[in-house]
Amino acid sequence: MTERFAVIGSGLIGRAWAIVFARAGREVRLWDMSDAALQDAGVRLGENLKDLEAQGLIPDAAAARARVTLAGSLEEALDGATWMQESVAEKAEIKAELFARAAAVAGPDAILASSSSAIAASRFTEHVTGRERCLIAHPVNPPYLIPLVELCPAPWTDPAVPDRARAIMDSVGMVPVTVNREIEGFVLNRLQGALLAEAFRLVDDGIVSVEDVDRTVRDGLGLRWSFMGPFETIDLNAPDGLSDYCDRYGPFYKRVQDEAAPREWDADLVGRVEAERRRNLLKTGLSARQSWRDRRLMALLRHKRDADTDHGT
Repeated sequence: MTERFAVIGSGLIGRAWAIVFARAGREVRLWDMSDAALQDAGVRLGENLKDLEAQGLIPDAAAARARVTLAGSLEEALDGATWMQESVAEKAEIKAELFARAAAVAGPDAILASSSSAIAASRFTEHVTGRERCLIAHPVNPPYLIPLVELCPAPWTDPAVPDRARAIMDSVGMVPVTVNREIEGFVLNRLQGALLAEAFRLVDDGIVSVEDVDRTVRDGLGLRWSFMGPFETIDLNAPDGLSDYCDRYGPFYKRVQDEAAPREWDADLVGRVEAERRRNLLKTGLSARQSWRDRRLMALLRHKRDADTDHGT
């Protein structure tokens, strides 16, 4: 019997999760409180799947689309599901109500996961019956093109659930990381936040332009980071590896950290960065540029898939 996944919320993230599961050969039930949004998602995910097929990333878009059913109710979506992926609005009270309803009708062994970007599971699952099977499964936008997913339990999550969740995410082609305890922003957003903090600081102090910050990451750091992480990067950047790198450059990084006082992203600073961005891309061009980004991500995903056997080990 084909494993069934329920996706609750049919916006950008929910639609992308439906693609992830359907692409992996799983049966998907997609539901949204808004029928208009749900119908629109059905059309859009079909288009996304065709784009993936055109890029050679899936063999049959029509077959994948056929595995997605637009459910008429939450109960229908959860019937027989082994996994629920909640992707509703980023508001704790909405998630709390949804999880309480879901826990009452989902199978006893179903994992109940949230796509929450910043709200910890403890803020909306405390009073849920069966709260021990709830956790965060935070993806990166869009998850059908960027496979990382952060798994973060609540204090009362059964310790076996993150392990089960990790195995399930592996099985559908995602790249799971386990966040061992709740922390605001989880891991990815904290790493991104550290880079953004320094980027805004450098621009605010007149050290570099907005465009040249983007160039530094896009054509510098980002090239390495597309296939290795920061620890592997520094491990390969000194003759004797990571410890050697830290011996050489640790004092420099300590001085940088000491001078990096917190900087508020106030209206003046944000306005200046916004103005520089708009000189390069008008707001009317954002949608087209987002589509361009997704096509480039597809090409990169295809390259990384094809290069999986050539990883230097």
